[in-house]
Amino acid sequence: MEQFFESLLDWKSDLAAWAIPSFHVTDVIDILVVAFIIYEILKGVRRTGAWILLRGILLLMAIAAISALLQLKMTLWIFQATISVGILAVIIIFQPELRRALEQLGRGSFLSSIMGQDDNKLEKQNVESIIDALEKMAAVKTGALICLQQKVPLTTYEETGIPLDAEISSQLIVNIFEKNTPLHDGAVIVRDNRIMAATCYLPLTENQSISKELGTRHRAALGLSEVTDSKILVVSEETGSISMAEGGRLYRDVDGPFLRKTLITPVDEKTKRKTLRDIFKKKER
Repeated sequence: MEQFFESLLDWKSDLAAWAIPSFHVTDVIDILVVAFIIYEILKGVRRTGAWILLRGILLLMAIAAISALLQLKMTLWIFQATISVGILAVIIIFQPELRRALEQLGRGSFLSSIMGQDDNKLEKQNVESIIDALEKMAAVKTGALICLQQKVPLTTYEETGIPLDAEISSQLIVNIFEKNTPLHDGAVIVRDNRIMAATCYLPLTENQSISKELGTRHRAALGLSEVTDSKILVVSEETGSISMAEGGRLYRDVDGPFLRKTLITPVDEKTKRKTLRDIFKKKER
C-alpha cells in the first residue's frame, strides 16, 4: 500500500512538472530575439507589395490550423506535401524584403559603434552650398537628385556613375544638373564632404501607396532611403519644389531652414513635423 501511494505521489509530481514547465531567463531572451527578428522582417515587408502576399500566407496558415483541429485529412495531406516547396518559395518571393531587414539590422546604432562606422557629417559651408544650389535649381525648375551618405556606404551606387571626387560648390552642382548636359541624368553622391560621383543609378521604391504624381527622381530617392540611412534631396522638374527622403519617408516642399536643421544637426520626427507645419502655415498666408 505504501508503495502504491509513493508511486502515486511520483506520478503527480511528474504530471506537475509536465503541466508547469520551468521558465528561465534564457527563455525570455529567446522569445525577445525571435520577436525582434519577426518585427524587423514585417517592418521591411509592410511598405512593399509583398505585404499582400504575406497576408495570403497567413490566411493559408490559419486554414492549416483549422484543418488540424477538425482533422480534415485531405487538406492536411495537401499542406504536408507542399510545405517543403512552400518554404523555398517564400524565401525566393521575400528575398528583397529579407535582404532589406538584414540591412536595417546591420546599420543599427549598436553594430555601427562596434564596427567603427562614423557619420559623414557635412561641414556648414558645404551645407550652405548645397542649399544654395537647390534653391537656384528650384527657381528655374531644374530637376536634381543629390544623395548624402551617412553610415551605410554607397559604393555600389557610386560605381554605376562617373567618378568626380570634387569639392562641393553651388556652381558645380548647378552645372551638373543643367539640362542637356552629359551629367544631368541620374544622381550625385556626396561623401566625406566631396562630390564623389554623378549620373548614378538608384533603386526605385516598391511602395505602391505613394502618390502617382511623383516621378522617377522621387521614387529613386525613396528607394535608396528604404535600403540605406542616406538623406536624399530632390528638386522636381515639374513643380520646382524641393523634397527630402530619409528612412523610407518623403518630406515634400521643404525650405532652407528645414534643410539646415536636418543636415547640420540630427532632427527627431517631432521637430520635423513641427517644421513642416510651419512651412505649410507660411504658404497658406
